[in-house]
This record gives sequence, structure tokens and C-alpha cells, in this order.
Amino acid sequence: MSPILSNIYLDKLDRFVEEVLCSAYNRGERRRINPPYVRLRDQRQRLKKRGHSEEARALFQQMQRLPSLDPADPDYRRLRYVRYADDTLLGFSGPKHEAEEIKRRLKDFLRQDLKLELSEDKTLITHATSQAARFLGYEIAVLNDDVKRDGRGYRSINGQIGLTVPCDVAQNACKRYLQHDKPVHRTELLHNAAYDIVVQYQAEYRGLVQYYQMVYNLHRFNRLKWVMEQSLTKTLAHKGRVSVDTVYERYRATLQTEYGTSPGLRIVVERGEGKRPLVATWGGIPLRRQMTAILTDQPSPTYAGRSELVQRLLADHCELCGSRESIQVHHVRALKDLRKAGRPERPAWVRVMAARRRKTLVVCRDCHAAIHAGRPTRRDSAE
Repeated sequence: MSPILSNIYLDKLDRFVEEVLCSAYNRGERRRINPPYVRLRDQRQRLKKRGHSEEARALFQQMQRLPSLDPADPDYRRLRYVRYADDTLLGFSGPKHEAEEIKRRLKDFLRQDLKLELSEDKTLITHATSQAARFLGYEIAVLNDDVKRDGRGYRSINGQIGLTVPCDVAQNACKRYLQHDKPVHRTELLHNAAYDIVVQYQAEYRGLVQYYQMVYNLHRFNRLKWVMEQSLTKTLAHKGRVSVDTVYERYRATLQTEYGTSPGLRIVVERGEGKRPLVATWGGIPLRRQMTAILTDQPSPTYAGRSELVQRLLADHCELCGSRESIQVHHVRALKDLRKAGRPERPAWVRVMAARRRKTLVVCRDCHAAIHAGRPTRRDSAE
């Protein structure tokens, strides 16, 4: 509900910025031509007409080190505003003292009209060409590179907005799969099927990478892909009690992408006659920038089938004695609790849970009470 409530309450802020601040600070159609750039351009044209190509080329190189439009044009200002829930970003083309004035007016409006306080630690004024603003997990900056040219030899990216992945995003994502800076298996997934393990890793990797598919430095996820693949193969190796090389021999595959083939892993689960097999893949997600990508915070809903525990409850019978009266679920904190040292003989419920490698057991009320009281269950008595 937080985004909805934010949109309702901060509607007044939107109106204030659009109707008051933007109308007060926006002026001019476009920046004027930079006078030093114009002088060099005119000199270059005169030299070219006279046939002095070498001198004209030298002037062109000087021109490429100057902005073609005047960045300090006093008759040009632009203020842009975007808000997502309670996160806001304002882009302003103008002097710093005017940016500080805009911040002060925002602070006064929030305090007086909305009874909110502007966080001084989070509300920063950054120079877009030398620093980056953090917004919704992205870093946003103005690009400036005199070396980058188009086919005609002109500068092609100066003054444009660039999106990048912050350094700490990829680093923090790797930590989940590392121990002492080395990729490790994930113990909590060892009880899942190999198909489910691959699906889990692929979903985690895809969710992060595709959120940042509009950035131009996607290469920062190269290490994350390697770390996750090492963790995945080690998890599958621990589950199957085989080596990592054996995992690659079993599941190595060549995946087809829109940019060509890519090495990866594939697990196929046959489902019998008339049914298409289940296929889980790892990899096949190219780290290529998608400038026209559309990010949505409302993905289509996914309806999963009933879990194994729900199916066992729906069976409505005790997994120890077969009774159908007052069915309940017994839980243990961890499977290692079933192998406590010093226990002379394991009761039937411990043996059943250990054999199934499950932390839950569906039992009737009498068996459940006997388990907690340490008494023999009906199955123990029968054995």
C-alpha cells in the first residue's frame, strides 16, 4: 500500500513542482551557440576555402574540445521532475545557487503544506557531469566524452543522460553465493530437485540483470554470472554427490539467444506420453544494453500449483499410523536435529522424517502428542 498512499499524499508536491517551480525556472527555447566555438568554426571554413587542409584539420580538433552550445547561457534554464512513490529526482540546467534555491523552496513547501521534513542526508545536489545521482537503484549522470564520435566524425554522446549500474549492486549480489570470497553451494536448496535448483538460480540472475538492461555498463555483472554458475554447479554436485566436472558433463548445453549461441546448462524432466518435458536452463541471458526496454513494477501474476505439504495435508491421513482423525503437522527446526548424539534408538517418527529428508510430518493428534511427550507412537508399538 505504500506506493499508493505516497501517490495520494504527494500529489500536491507534483502540482507544486510542475505549476510553480517549473514555470518559474524554465526559460528559453535552446542554448545559444558558444562564441569561441563559432569563431573556430568560421576560421576553419575560411581555411578550407583557401585550400589549407592541414590548418583546417587542426582547428577542427580544437573545436571538438569545446562545447558547441554555451553551457552558461543566462537565457536558458530547464527543470525536469520525476517521482516514484516517495523517491524524487529533479534535473536542473542552471547555476548551483539556483539549484540550492529550488531545494530550499521544496523544503519549505514540504514542511508548511505537507508537514514533512526533507532529509538533508539523502537530498543532495550533485554535478551531473562529474558525479552521479542515485535513483531507484540506478546511477544517473550526464555523459561527456570528446573521443566518442559518430560516422561523420562529430561528438555523439556529450550532454546525453547515461544510466549505469552502481559498483555496490553487483558486489552485494555476489555475497549471497560466496564464503571467504569463494563460491560455495547453497545448503538450503539441497533438498530441492535439480530442476528446481536451476530454475531458482536462473530466476535470481534474470531478475537482477534484466532490471538493469538499460545501462551501458552491464559488463559489471560478468563476475556475478561466474560466481552464480560456480555456486550452482557446486550445489548440484553436493546434491548428486558427484564432482563439478560430472555436473558439467551431464547438463552442459548450447543455448540459442537472439544474438547467437551461448554456453550454459540445461535440465530436461520427461513427463510421460502426450506431455511436453519440463526444461530448466542456466545462462542464455546476454549482457547487452536494451535502450528501448520497458521496466514494469507490476509483472503478470504467476499461479503456482499446490505445494507438496498442501497435497499431503489434503490426503488427510497420519503418515505414522494411518489415522484420519484430527490431522496436524509436526515440524523440526532442522534435519540435523533428527541426528542428535546420545539417543539410544531413534523412534519411528524420526526414522520416517530422516528417510524422506523433510522437516515436516503429517500426523494425527494422538501421534503428535506422543512425539512431544517423548512417548512411543502407535507405529512404535506396532513395531
